Amino acid sequence: MSNNLLQTPIEYLKGVGPQRGELLRKEVGIHKYEDLVNFFPNRYIDRTRYYKINELQNTVAEVQIIGKIINIKTVEFGKGKKRLVATFVDDIGQIELNWFQGHKWIRESLKLNEMMVIFGKCTAFNNTYSFSHPEIELLSEHEKSLRSAMQPVYPSTETLTNRGITNRVVNKMMQQLFFETQVKFQETLPGYLIEELKLIPKNAALFNIHFPKSAELLAKAQFRLKFEELFFIQLQLITKNLIRKHKIKGHPFTIVGNNFNDFYQNHLPFELTNAQKKVLKEIRNDMGTTAQMNRLLQGDVGSGKTIVALMAMLIAMDNGFQSCLMAPTEILANQHFNGLTELAKELNINIKILTGSTKTSQRKIIHEELENGTLDIIIGTHALLEDKVQFKNLGLAIIDEQHRFGVEQRSKLWKKNDIPPHVLVMTATPIPRTLAMSLYGDLDISVIDELPPGRKPIQTVHRFDSNRLKVWKFIRDEIALGRQIYIVYPLIQESEKMDFKDLMDGYESISRDFPLPQYSISILHGKMKPVDKDAEMKRFSEGKTNIMVATTVIEVGVNIPNASVMIIESAERFGLSQLHQLRGRVGRGADQSYCILMTSYKLSSDSKTRMETMVSTNDGFEIAEVDLKLRGPGDLMGKQQSGVLNLQIADLVRDKDILLLARNYAIKLLKEDAPMEKPEHQTMRVVFIEMTKKKNIWNYIS
Repeated sequence: MSNNLLQTPIEYLKGVGPQRGELLRKEVGIHKYEDLVNFFPNRYIDRTRYYKINELQNTVAEVQIIGKIINIKTVEFGKGKKRLVATFVDDIGQIELNWFQGHKWIRESLKLNEMMVIFGKCTAFNNTYSFSHPEIELLSEHEKSLRSAMQPVYPSTETLTNRGITNRVVNKMMQQLFFETQVKFQETLPGYLIEELKLIPKNAALFNIHFPKSAELLAKAQFRLKFEELFFIQLQLITKNLIRKHKIKGHPFTIVGNNFNDFYQNHLPFELTNAQKKVLKEIRNDMGTTAQMNRLLQGDVGSGKTIVALMAMLIAMDNGFQSCLMAPTEILANQHFNGLTELAKELNINIKILTGSTKTSQRKIIHEELENGTLDIIIGTHALLEDKVQFKNLGLAIIDEQHRFGVEQRSKLWKKNDIPPHVLVMTATPIPRTLAMSLYGDLDISVIDELPPGRKPIQTVHRFDSNRLKVWKFIRDEIALGRQIYIVYPLIQESEKMDFKDLMDGYESISRDFPLPQYSISILHGKMKPVDKDAEMKRFSEGKTNIMVATTVIEVGVNIPNASVMIIESAERFGLSQLHQLRGRVGRGADQSYCILMTSYKLSSDSKTRMETMVSTNDGFEIAEVDLKLRGPGDLMGKQQSGVLNLQIADLVRDKDILLLARNYAIKLLKEDAPMEKPEHQTMRVVFIEMTKKKNIWNYIS
């Protein structure tokens, strides 16, 4: 069918008109016929089965019964209130149908002693069953209509329902639309793909998603439409990646020379894990070609990303290039600087750090050394983006914690060179694979999924507030062994006053339970001046204080090997990834470390799941999967990426197998015919171009 009919404004559909058209546009974004076709039900009710009155139970399910109305009356209840009551019978028993409003027109529409189908939720009161406001239809009408066995339920809003656009009305509009279009929709996928995957045709898929004749046909329709949606998104992402590799040239680092080999053979502090070796190989391959590397490196807390970053920088040095590592905060930048300086202490490398608090005299030296090429590696915060910072030849840019830097900021780094540097993005927040493939589909992905040897897994336990005395005794025992403790309080922006009070109350009661001079306590929160924060951190890291009471400012980048216990107060107020990041602050030394999650007894089922997940696993990827199920993709990626994928029918959590399939087929197709010029790809190419115009991939990924 020509696409022109599908472009018709929705108000021209019979039964819609200007007022309903306006509502549909505002409430659910349906502007034209095409939007209505792609307005998919979010659940279905099985109308294949007719119940008998004696089979009714007090269930949440909606059921249908065939019978007739033998009596209608008005009953008063409460002060001046009336309800309309009809007695409905089948060949086995009788029930009541109730209406609390709209009596007049309902009474007029009810016919006595005619065979009818009623449909609705059944409720029981004193062992009598009744239906309130059921749907009613003459059996003869019911048998004629395009009603399918599986009744679709469409997404709706309160306004739509209040203004009379009920599910039934949407269903009628759908019937009218299919009647007008004669169910002739253009096929969008190439024939060989449909055959190979045994997909049903587009026409059949769209018809059966709205009017499924059976559960089996419904499943086929859903599979076909989900595959198609994910397939076109992956085509866009991968095409973007191919174009970038084709267009954006990088420096080929063909030499793996003295710096790299000397470090690898003589100065590695520990044997690399297989995961680290695999990732290094991927990075070396990328940097060895003329295309610019654009790779995401995912690794859990403590999986050894820093050493991989250093070795990538050494390859850049071997080829005569400089590297930079950019971190979102000063604490993190300092931590990277200390870590890298320590790793490279035996090598003859010039490494410096540039942050907001670098002194002017220092800055001058750094600027000069960057420009004359004597500075090999610079580590810093946003300060690296300033126009004053110029490189002689920047070959590799490493960016830590991706989602804290915007795309514009990354491109600022690129512009410091004629040829953009290779880019390696590191994140310590494991992202479930399906989400990563959709969000970072234009980046190549490397994963370090094993921890270095010799690390003892952190033991995590969940304790209720009533166990506090035992927990305090445990802390005293650990301090007696010379260990240090973190106690973290939640920080929830909206209620800063309350949080501050929680923290201060906590601090006071801990000070009473762990009095001077035997114990000494540090405190750290967002309202302190940076100087004071640093001073407190320093006291704790030098072992002058035993306990650090803090808000979540310590979530990232604090590395104190002697701290062996992390206590998280009101743990139910934290998200899973935050709990996992906080736990990663301990377990950095050789001793057994512990994480204690303190909560009240009142826990929602999601909170219970979070506590159980934390207790049962230390694996960040597993935790991210649970998090994705609990929160959905939007919340996982932070504010800028909420909403993540505006999908019409697919679901990233439930449909990850379909996503993998779609991605593999998209890669295969683009390898064989990237411009989509073969005859069998013609219609697909048209759809692809239309989609790219209308829905650039970044509209999907908001």
